[in-house]
Amino acid sequence: MVPLLYIQILAAVLFCLGIAVVVSKRNIFFVFMGLELAINAANLSFIGFSKSLPALQSVAGQIAPIFVIAVAAAEACIGLAIVILIFRNQETIDSDEYSQMQG
Repeated sequence: MVPLLYIQILAAVLFCLGIAVVVSKRNIFFVFMGLELAINAANLSFIGFSKSLPALQSVAGQIAPIFVIAVAAAEACIGLAIVILIFRNQETIDSDEYSQMQG
């Protein structure tokens, strides 16, 4: 069995990598991928902590990431739809161009 410390270190590295991608990239698809990586790192942390709990509490800690994954999937669908609509008007997926929109 993998020690809890190793799981949390891996989750922290993945979270920092996801946040670094969100902050550094201009392409909106890379921003979404970085955001999903950070969310999945939080899910990994949930699962890692739940493995250290007794049986009934462990199940509750493993159910929470399922709901997070469902919400993240809905967020990705809506975000992709918004990006497609903006791309039709702006002809670019550069996130700096979105800040110049006025309406």
